[in-house]
Amino acid sequence: MNEIPVSTVNPALVSFAIYLFGVFFLAWLSSRVRQKKEFVGEYFLGSRSLGLWAFALTFAATSASGGSFMGFPSLIYTHGWVLALWIASYMVVPLVGMGLLGKRMNRLARQSGAVTIPDLIKARFKSESVGMIATLLVLFFMFFYLLAQFKAGSKIMTTLLQDVVVYQSAVNAVGSAIDGVWWIGSAEPDYVLCLLVFAFSVIVYTAFGGFRAVVWTDVMQGIVMGAGVIILLFLTLSQVGGLTKATEQLKEMTPPEAGIALISLGQAQPDTTVLPKLSWLRLTDGGIARLAEQVSLTEGESEAKAKLLRITTPSEVGRILPTQFPFPVSATFTADETKGYGQGQKGVYVSAPGPHPERKDGFLNVWLAISFFFFWAFASAGQPSNMVRLMAFKGTNVLRNAILTVSVYYTVIYLLLVVIFCCGRILLPGMEVDSDRIMPELAAKVTRDAGVPWLAGLLLAAPFAAVMSSVDSFLLMVSSSVVRDIYQNRVNPSASERRLKRLSYLVTAVVGSLAMLAVLNPPQYLQDLIVFATSGLAGCFLMPVLLGLYWPGMTARGAIAGMLGGLGCHLALYITGYAVNGKFEAYKMPVLEFDPFIWALLVSGLLGWLVSLGQAKGSKNC
Repeated sequence: MNEIPVSTVNPALVSFAIYLFGVFFLAWLSSRVRQKKEFVGEYFLGSRSLGLWAFALTFAATSASGGSFMGFPSLIYTHGWVLALWIASYMVVPLVGMGLLGKRMNRLARQSGAVTIPDLIKARFKSESVGMIATLLVLFFMFFYLLAQFKAGSKIMTTLLQDVVVYQSAVNAVGSAIDGVWWIGSAEPDYVLCLLVFAFSVIVYTAFGGFRAVVWTDVMQGIVMGAGVIILLFLTLSQVGGLTKATEQLKEMTPPEAGIALISLGQAQPDTTVLPKLSWLRLTDGGIARLAEQVSLTEGESEAKAKLLRITTPSEVGRILPTQFPFPVSATFTADETKGYGQGQKGVYVSAPGPHPERKDGFLNVWLAISFFFFWAFASAGQPSNMVRLMAFKGTNVLRNAILTVSVYYTVIYLLLVVIFCCGRILLPGMEVDSDRIMPELAAKVTRDAGVPWLAGLLLAAPFAAVMSSVDSFLLMVSSSVVRDIYQNRVNPSASERRLKRLSYLVTAVVGSLAMLAVLNPPQYLQDLIVFATSGLAGCFLMPVLLGLYWPGMTARGAIAGMLGGLGCHLALYITGYAVNGKFEAYKMPVLEFDPFIWALLVSGLLGWLVSLGQAKGSKNC
């Protein structure tokens, strides 16, 4: 079996283009509506008039980001059924976020006229300092969110466009332009090109449409995501032979083996020779392995070393065919000696804790399972992008009905994703070398094999919709923080509508461009960035906001201590993790391996409470 790019991609492009046209049409329509209303309140909050379906689907779509449709599938594919324990906590996100914060936050926002979360915090504590610190924290962590979403959008477009002749010519031109350039010279040219296209599109649409465009497109994108997941489930199960057969095959699978191989072409080629990433190579010992990186041999070279992923399941070794090249290619494989849980073991994809290439106790041991259930349930509630939606619904009835609606929506989306991408392991082996691409690659494969290549465009619209619904929200969050919380509140309170409008467009464009430049050389896993930003924001904001809404004794100093304490704890654990492990991950305690969010939450809440109590005692004594 040899996976090849989609050859009939034009129908998929047509259906995808129709979806994009709908997005930009809604942005244009929103801009027409906005012209009749006060700019700041409408542009950043939709005039606080969201009904049930608009509120429920914009909340759901914002939470369902590139992490949901690119990061989660990557982890499900890599570690198996155990991810159901991880993402099950998403079912209670609406109960925690909407139920715990929604009513009180909406009421306070209406009373104070707050437009942003820093605006709201400043109004609650009557402190400019609190508002400014909140603004800076939003700007810092939201930037990391944007990096992850930009990478996800680029990956989707790469799969969609990979066999278009004009696109391939453009990729070659970009490759020549960036070759040897600092920072981006090592990036894949197709990724760079798609990143530029995606960034331009989403920046224009967000800047043009504002909050109402974001909400309207979120409604459409929420419907697209739900429909896309259901269709993908049907196609995947039909091609794998049903859930029972898929589970039986997963029981027989053993995790692939990472290593280095000496690749030989037999004789030197007259021109530069490129072996693309994801190519299948037959090993000298009869095995089969997938290239984890592109191999380029200059004129006169016949050998090179490269990272490979060796397939270890006997049934897969027999059915996967090597990629055909116009010259003989052989590879001598040397396995990586560091092996974690699951190597050579059957059944690890259908049981906890799931395989892990480095950890001896597996991907999701009991402490991490508890940690992540708590993390997703509460960390999502502490996201300013979700909180700001709680400031925009019409009334209590809308909130109450939305809790049920979003809970059902999440159940449909996330549980089906587990089934789909566990089956994806069978249909597309060896994708661990670029697992963030498993969603678009699987969509392309199943539609091609089903004889409906045009449907790939609509299926790819699902993760693309998730990414766009998050990017537009995050861009708007950053823009509102700069325009409202810094410029209008502190620099120029009497600024005209025209000036605020121009500045909003400018900030959206600048921030989006900076995020694009930063992710030109992307991290390996986009989910790492999402977890970092999610846990950081929630660790800083959730307890100060929660205590501020429910405890009258919470003071401005307590809020500052809580936010900075959560930030300090979060960064300290990540810095320690990098120092100890040499990679971008948080340090986990040897016994209680909780996510850093939990420790940051405890530190933030404790400091906020103690400082507020101390301040109250001091006032009494005085």
